[in-house]
Amino acid sequence: MKVAALFSGGKDSAFALWCAQQQGWDVEVLLTLSPKSPESYMFHHPNVEWTGLQAKAMNIPQLLRKTSGEKEKELEDLRAVMMEAKRRFGISGIVCGALASEYQKERVDFACEELGLKSFAPLWRKNQSALMREIADNFEVVITSVSAEGFDESWLGRKIDSECLSDLERLRSRYGVSVSGEGGEYETFTLNAPIFKRRVRIEKAEKTWGKGTGTYRIIRAVI
Repeated sequence: MKVAALFSGGKDSAFALWCAQQQGWDVEVLLTLSPKSPESYMFHHPNVEWTGLQAKAMNIPQLLRKTSGEKEKELEDLRAVMMEAKRRFGISGIVCGALASEYQKERVDFACEELGLKSFAPLWRKNQSALMREIADNFEVVITSVSAEGFDESWLGRKIDSECLSDLERLRSRYGVSVSGEGGEYETFTLNAPIFKRRVRIEKAEKTWGKGTGTYRIIRAVI
């Protein structure tokens, strides 16, 4: 089956892409929407401009489109890029990394139905702790933003490994933080994975911090 993968550069979309390939599906193209607003309901914001480098590392074509990031209006941009992928690459389905967001999954499902595409969400309702263990064991991922009680500047740029998972579990116990960041507590960027043919290396980045939130912005990266 030929599919397109919604790809933000973060851990969930990368893991969903890996799942699709494990099913034997041909991932023909990555679909990335870059929101102008960091408050986008649908799309990942930090470091999305570096997803093109990840696409090169995977050797998969990418369709990158700008979107306002405004609620509902951004869905028009989603439908447009899905339609383009269907026309240019002959796909019959869309893979997304939705884990627990009804809002996200319902809108992807609806857009697929409108365009005659199948919708696949391989992470849907997966146990978050189990998912994070699989990611820590198989992927190289760094945290690129935090915005919840319990996090501080030291989390920015931190790799997700077993020690990081233990600390996330402690934050969940104390503050109710989602260990997978599903509530928007943190965002990530994937440096390496089984789907990558080359590893992404960050050569320069900067941290910004203020009022309990922070961002790890990639300035220079190579493969």
